[in-house]
Amino acid sequence: MKKTAIILISFLVVLGGGFLFLQNVNINRLGTDKYYTQIIGEGKKLEERATSGEVYVRYEYTLQAVKEDGEAKTVTFTSQNQLRQQAYLELFIKSDKGVTSYEEIKGDKVPQKAKENLM
Repeated sequence: MKKTAIILISFLVVLGGGFLFLQNVNINRLGTDKYYTQIIGEGKKLEERATSGEVYVRYEYTLQAVKEDGEAKTVTFTSQNQLRQQAYLELFIKSDKGVTSYEEIKGDKVPQKAKENLM
C-alpha cells in the first residue's frame, strides 16, 4: 500500500510539474537567438480561405533585425494583427525555422548596440 501511494504521489508531482512548465514556458523560444527590430510601415495583408469558406487574415513583415552584438539580418514573419507603428519587438529566431515567436518591448529594453544599428 505504501509503495502504491509513493508511486501515485510521484506521478502527480511529475504531472503537476509538466503542467506548470507548459503554462509558463513558451516552447517556441527555447533554443533561439534573440534579435530586435522596430515596426516601420504596415504589414502586407495576406488572406487565406479555409475549406469551410472562412477567411483568415495575417500580416507579413519584412524588416531588418539586429542581435545584441550588432549583427544584422533581414527577417520575414507574420502576425495575426497589424502591429503598432514604431513598436520595438524582441524576435526569437531559429536558424532552420526563422522567427518562431516575438514580443513587443519598450525601447529602453533594446540593447544599445542593437538600437544604434536599427536607426
